[in-house]
Amino acid sequence: MRSVTADHYFSQDPATAQRPRTVAYQVHGREYRLDSAGGVFSADRLDAGTAVLLRKAPLPGPDTTGTLLDLGCGYGPISAVLVSEAPRITVYAVDVNRRALELVRRNADAVGAGARVVPATPDEVPADLRFAQIWSNPPIRVGKAELHTLLDRWLPRLAPDGVAWLVVARHLGGDTVQRWLVEERGWRVERHASQKGYRVLRVSHS
Repeated sequence: MRSVTADHYFSQDPATAQRPRTVAYQVHGREYRLDSAGGVFSADRLDAGTAVLLRKAPLPGPDTTGTLLDLGCGYGPISAVLVSEAPRITVYAVDVNRRALELVRRNADAVGAGARVVPATPDEVPADLRFAQIWSNPPIRVGKAELHTLLDRWLPRLAPDGVAWLVVARHLGGDTVQRWLVEERGWRVERHASQKGYRVLRVSHS
C-alpha cells in the first residue's frame, strides 16, 4: 500500500508530474473551484469521504471564532469551506506534501481567505497551539500503526471544549478506529452520521 500512496501521504516533494487541473464541488449552495495537481490526494475530484464529511458534520457558522485544524489538508477543499462559512476563524492546513501546501495557498487566495488559512508542515505548527476544532479525512491506508501515531499526535492538541470531526470508511476500519479511540485512548466518540459506507465521528474529551 505504501508504494501506491507514497506521493499522496509520505512525500514532501512528490515525483509525480504536476499536470494542473481544477476540482469543482458545491457545499451549502456555494460552488468551489480549486486548483489541484498530480501527486496530491484525490487530485481529480473531491474525495467521497471528504464530501460526506462536509455534508454531514455541522460546519462552523459566522459567529465561530478561534483556530481550527485541517489535518491532511491536501489541496485544501476542507479549509476552503471552513473559512468561507466562518469568516472569523483561522485554519491551519497541515500536510507533509509541499506541493499540496502551495495549492492551499493559491486556493485560500481564490476564496478570499488570504492569511486566514495557514499552510504548514506538521513541524511548522506552534507547539503550544490548541485547536477549537479539528477536521480530517485521515489517511487510513497508511496502516494502523501510522494512523494511530498521527491521531495520537494531533487529537491531544484539541482545546478542552473542542471537537474533532473525522470521516472514516467503514470497510477500511471505521468501527475499529472508533473502538480504539474510546477503549485505548479514552476519547468520547459519537457516530454522528453514516453515508455511502463512511462514518462521520465526533471526537471530544471525556
